[in-house]
Amino acid sequence: MKYLIVGLGNPGIEYQNTRHNIGFKVLDELASSSNVFFKTDRLGEVASFKFKGRSIYLLKPNTFMNLSGKAVNYWLNKLKITNDNLLVVTDDISLELGLLRLKSKGSSGGHNGLKDIEAVLSTAIYPRLRFGVGSNFSRGNQVDFVLGEWDTEELITIKNKTIAAQEIIKSFCTIGIDRTMNTHNNK
Repeated sequence: MKYLIVGLGNPGIEYQNTRHNIGFKVLDELASSSNVFFKTDRLGEVASFKFKGRSIYLLKPNTFMNLSGKAVNYWLNKLKITNDNLLVVTDDISLELGLLRLKSKGSSGGHNGLKDIEAVLSTAIYPRLRFGVGSNFSRGNQVDFVLGEWDTEELITIKNKTIAAQEIIKSFCTIGIDRTMNTHNNK
């Protein structure tokens, strides 16, 4: 069995520690704990490892957030992976900081990265792991908030939650989405 885990974010050092790049951060932590390294390949940074007989491919698109669908589609086709075995890790301002929600499908919720993936794949039916970044911004300042850097207290929270996100990803790849949602979504 093969799985494609996509972390959403924006390439470039200026975005590295922003809320919008939590997908990249989760994949960086997963790669590090799995002793693998990303290499630059077509449309992104890619790493892979084996876990309990599964081949897990990690992708950080280098197409910028709003054009993530092109990279996702390319790697799904190249690796011959179905949408059921795709998991997109993304930030979510509608969830409080650190709250993790695994979904088997859903709307983009206004997230431009998810919108592009849905447009390119022609479906909203694919698993996603939403990582709450909170909504501590005033009306009209959403972009500045998600492109803003984490403060010290937030960094402590997200460090623990990136570990939990790794557990969810590995569970998704081994016991499936339904059992993983039942186990992890109520924590």
